[in-house]
Amino acid sequence: MLPQFLRDKCTVSAKNTAMFRPLTIALCLSVAPGWHLFAQLDTADRVIVSVRDQRLMLVRSGFAVATYPVSTSKYGLGDRWGSLATPLGFLQVAQKIGDHAPNGAVFHNRRWTGEILAPNAPGRDPVITRIIWLRGLEAANAHAFSRCIYIHGTPEEKIIGRPASYGCIRMKSSDVTALYDLLPIGALVQIVPDALPKTAKAPRNFQLINQQPVVSTATKASSVPQAKARSLPLLASSHGGA
Repeated sequence: MLPQFLRDKCTVSAKNTAMFRPLTIALCLSVAPGWHLFAQLDTADRVIVSVRDQRLMLVRSGFAVATYPVSTSKYGLGDRWGSLATPLGFLQVAQKIGDHAPNGAVFHNRRWTGEILAPNAPGRDPVITRIIWLRGLEAANAHAFSRCIYIHGTPEEKIIGRPASYGCIRMKSSDVTALYDLLPIGALVQIVPDALPKTAKAPRNFQLINQQPVVSTATKASSVPQAKARSLPLLASSHGGA
């Protein structure tokens, strides 16, 4: 039986599922037979998640701008329904939820409940702080969106750095907030089973002169329409989720 928080978060309405099914089929038909398409893309700007290293790297203009420890699934790799595994391959940021939410904000069905958790709160394991919802761009990860595969914050920060999730990419609240602010809708995310690539670190003043968010080339190349970020209604005095 799934944990309660998974039953809460992995709820995509039949309407939404039906809406994205044609897109998924189109992607499977157009992208799967032509894997070489991705080899031709300029993927200098992207996020790379290494399952082996349990780390996430933000790459911009060929430089490693930042790296963060993460947790992928404790159930292994894959995209099969009910597997609770982390999918591999190229994905895309489909929606961002949590603008201006405080660190530790607890989300239920992608809405902030008003509760705030401290790091390593005993006995608690909800989605917190920010949600970066991913959509698969390949047949091998076509279910990612409807499976609710996120990059998100977790209160279980003491176990970040080893596989611990139920399919998502978990991060510390401060780290996911920083990443969230840099990624636009449509940004390219690549999840790989191997180590992070050897990438030169950005010069000290690089971030000061390159503040624009990562821009994905996958959207243009694959003609995938970008999902609009939902407007988030205010809850309490600061923020709500959708």
